[in-house]
Amino acid sequence: MTADTLLTPSPGGATGSDTPIRKRGIGLPTMLLLVAGGLVALAAARVITGADDLTSSGATRAALQAAVPIGLAGLGGLWSERAGVVNIGLEGMMIFGTWFGAFGAYNWGAWAGLLAALIGGALGGLLHALATVTFGVDHIVSGVAITILASGVARYLSSLTFANEEGGGLNQSPSVPQPPRVSVPGVDSLGGLERKQWFLVSDLAGIVRGTLTNVSVLTIIAILLVPLTWWVLWRTSFGLRLRSVGEAPHASESLGVNVYLYKYYGVVISGAIAGLGGAFLSMVASSIYREGQTGGRGYIGLAAMIFGNWRPGGLAAGSMLFGYTDALQLRRGAESIHALLLLIGALLLVVGGWQLYRRKFVVGGVAVVIAVLSVVAYFATDRVPVPFVQFAPHLTTLVVLALAAQRLRPPAADGIPYRRGS
Repeated sequence: MTADTLLTPSPGGATGSDTPIRKRGIGLPTMLLLVAGGLVALAAARVITGADDLTSSGATRAALQAAVPIGLAGLGGLWSERAGVVNIGLEGMMIFGTWFGAFGAYNWGAWAGLLAALIGGALGGLLHALATVTFGVDHIVSGVAITILASGVARYLSSLTFANEEGGGLNQSPSVPQPPRVSVPGVDSLGGLERKQWFLVSDLAGIVRGTLTNVSVLTIIAILLVPLTWWVLWRTSFGLRLRSVGEAPHASESLGVNVYLYKYYGVVISGAIAGLGGAFLSMVASSIYREGQTGGRGYIGLAAMIFGNWRPGGLAAGSMLFGYTDALQLRRGAESIHALLLLIGALLLVVGGWQLYRRKFVVGGVAVVIAVLSVVAYFATDRVPVPFVQFAPHLTTLVVLALAAQRLRPPAADGIPYRRGS
């Protein structure tokens, strides 16, 4: 029997080792119920607190724009870590994407910019694969080095190119063209319904309007990459082999899988997707490359990936959560973040009660205590301090990771050095 026969995806789309994961996974009906419950909770919080921006079309559009680069970084990390390589260098690969995307767009147009960003990020991934897979460098050391290197390379390349152009310099590019934007016909007419501030109806109208109008093509590509990644990794022989080298590389080697090659595949694809996230920042979010514009989103993307338990659907949900918090603090942050204190308190109270019911007294007790403190803080104050508003996205990252840590299951060989025949 050949390795191809042994490594053919089962009808369920996973190997036997994935069975425990599937049992713990959240099904589509449950996910839809959670989304519906979250919408109702946001609508109730808006009505109670008067923070109308919680579900406005502007906040939704800003949240989607903030979530896309985080989601693309996290999706890149997913490809790499499913192949068994920790990719701390996502931040650096995003930096390559911001510069190469802007350079390609400035010289040849928006579509060329997206292609250039893919290539730039892929080159960063190739460098990380060369260091970790071929030469056995520690994954963390290599990732940090690539991030440091990317900043220096981008500045050097800017000195050779953008510094000689009008509006450019060592740390920025001239204005670059954006990818096209599209809108679903008729959706913008929901603006009148949104302004009526009816419970749930206006909230739904605002969210739909913010999601389906004036959307960048790159945003659509990023959204489509989520189900595409799931299908490739969990429904194809290629994806099964790639995941097998992240779970049991020696067993895969015994079945004839070229472990080194598939690790290279995972890390290079990882860099390319992260580079696309960088292009979003320089070509969609700002229409200009600026030094430091990634702002740690590569690391937040890793947090979203961990929150999603190394699964595309959970990763997308985590990215939207971080993007939504970031969008609120950039808009009328003090009012919206203050309203979220009440919502967070209510949600944590439910989570704490459920954990106590399951006899997980430590986790449940901590959740209830935080819930009470959050509600007390809401009623005791009228506004939250500005530093707290600015720190809200990072605080969300810490809290979410702490709560998600109870159910995490990374690939078994993630970050473990591999040597053929050892």
